Amino acid sequence: METGKVVVERVGGKSTVTRCFSKYPLKIIVPNKVGPSQTDAVWIYTITYGGGIVSGDSISCYISVGDSCTAVLTTQSSTKVYKSVGSKCSEQILEATVGQNALLVIIPDPVTCFSTAKYSQMQIFRVFPESSLLIVDWITSGRHERGEKWDFSLYKSINHIFLEGNEPLFLDTILLEQESQGSIAERLQDYQVIAMIVLWGPKLKFIQNQIQEDVKKMMSQQFRIPSINSGHFANTRSDHCSPKPNFIASCSVFGPKGIGLVVRIASMTTESVYSFLRHQLASMEPLVGVSPYC
Repeated sequence: METGKVVVERVGGKSTVTRCFSKYPLKIIVPNKVGPSQTDAVWIYTITYGGGIVSGDSISCYISVGDSCTAVLTTQSSTKVYKSVGSKCSEQILEATVGQNALLVIIPDPVTCFSTAKYSQMQIFRVFPESSLLIVDWITSGRHERGEKWDFSLYKSINHIFLEGNEPLFLDTILLEQESQGSIAERLQDYQVIAMIVLWGPKLKFIQNQIQEDVKKMMSQQFRIPSINSGHFANTRSDHCSPKPNFIASCSVFGPKGIGLVVRIASMTTESVYSFLRHQLASMEPLVGVSPYC
């Protein structure tokens, strides 16, 4: 059963929330306006009572973004997942439909799972060829001030995008689970943040091109070292020849004619991911009213 529902439709020539419903443990806040008055975008904030997701919580939310509308779904802070009681797994499910020439932007703060937490989330999006969609999905290693680094029991994140109803366009699952052969911390070593950015549609094509160029330049610099003999930069293929990079990113296209882009990130600090998101998504301000992650 849904614990939240938001419907955005075009009313009087502007994107307008025509229906908004939420119940415990979810609360939905829709400010009157975010950014300049001439910007046609609705901002939707989701929060949970108690400041986080408690063991056994089950949250299900549906969002409909009508034709030619723009909506932004975000959070007020990181999504905290409290420790698991027994074998209970907390879960969140988001289903969204994005209409023709519409834009849906999902820009939450990261998920932070406490020690022993078990958390699963699924996000399902249905789009059209002329829809535009941005998804940011990321997780930190935990509460560093308490010495918790990848100390949770389970984290699973599923993102599925379907084109015109039921044609699979993008199917992705991230699973982090403690195993007898090795802990999550052992496998991820010094990296404290895992992130994924998915961009789809004509309204975000200019950002896709920008990110691809920037990531290419960043990684070219990361994986080159000065040549001792020439003083110039030379490629390195051996791990012991260069320090471990603090920030790693990769890009790959998907969908018809490469209209979609997925960016994957591993970083040693949360701040560097925030900085990357601020810089790469700054050009979205005219679309949504303010620059994401300011």
